[in-house]
Amino acid sequence: MADYREKARERMAKCQVCPVCNGKACAGQIPGMGGIGSGMSFMNNLTALAAWRVLPRCLHGADSPDPTAGLWGQKLSLPVLAAPIGDVIANVGSDMQTNRYTELLVKGCREAGTVATFGDNTRLEALARNFDKIGDYGAMTIPFFKPWSPPDLVARLDMAAGHGCAACGVDVDAAGFPVFRKASPAYGVRSAGDMARIAEMAHARGLKFIVKGVMAVSDAVIAAESGADALIVSNHGGRSIDCAPGTAEVLPGIAAAVGHRILVMADGGVRTGLDVVRMLALGAKLVLVCRPVAIALHGDEDNGVREYFADLRNQLVNAMRLTGCPDLAAITREVIC
Repeated sequence: MADYREKARERMAKCQVCPVCNGKACAGQIPGMGGIGSGMSFMNNLTALAAWRVLPRCLHGADSPDPTAGLWGQKLSLPVLAAPIGDVIANVGSDMQTNRYTELLVKGCREAGTVATFGDNTRLEALARNFDKIGDYGAMTIPFFKPWSPPDLVARLDMAAGHGCAACGVDVDAAGFPVFRKASPAYGVRSAGDMARIAEMAHARGLKFIVKGVMAVSDAVIAAESGADALIVSNHGGRSIDCAPGTAEVLPGIAAAVGHRILVMADGGVRTGLDVVRMLALGAKLVLVCRPVAIALHGDEDNGVREYFADLRNQLVNAMRLTGCPDLAAITREVIC
């Protein structure tokens, strides 16, 4: 990964590819990879996770833990997905086109045995080019759309269904991004009725539906009641609103409130296999990672994503081994303190 970071630094003009990706050097760099405003929302993701200590347990029989997970009929080699990026040129200053990034990401995730996700575009023709790059791997690829009104989502949902995707989602916390509020048609915050309608439209096309950007228990309840199949506890990598808590701070409350009704995922500040353990112990069933995946891909187009996930999986297995967890179900609050 050190080699990948060095190479990625030359190819990602809006990311300094810091030794520790914690949001300090890039604070306020929007559009870019930094957190909005003071950057505290990004930094809070890291500090919130770091606040949880891990309790070692070594007298047990779990020497060969099983880190595999399932997602709607798909078996994953680890409980981690690649998080979406909408426009890699605008967001990371990439030297490649977004559809090329999507193509490489889908390929790498498929080889790693996990799911790739990608973001939206204001122009349907540009989004269509992205969809064309997923090939025959729609079942292992999840598109996330911006919070357009239900009628404006029809064409996007049709694309997802037409390319064989098993699921799609909406980034509800992108409602305040100025560049998209000026788009035509504009998008914004969605009501509970809107979310129920969008979930119904997705299900009518055979798609599972995910609400991404949930930070409050009240929003989590609305997502569950809307008929969504999953939610993602996320503050958009610290890029939606300043001074938000880290996702690890709010995850336990959300999982306790709706985890029995809806699949709870989370992202924000996950960098190591130990971070994955902490997120699972706090109530997530699956975790998403963005910045490290983008760095690995830019560091080595052919092997970076696959090798990044292999390294993360090895870290996760060792963390499970040293906390006495034979499988993911065994990762409970008893593992952290």
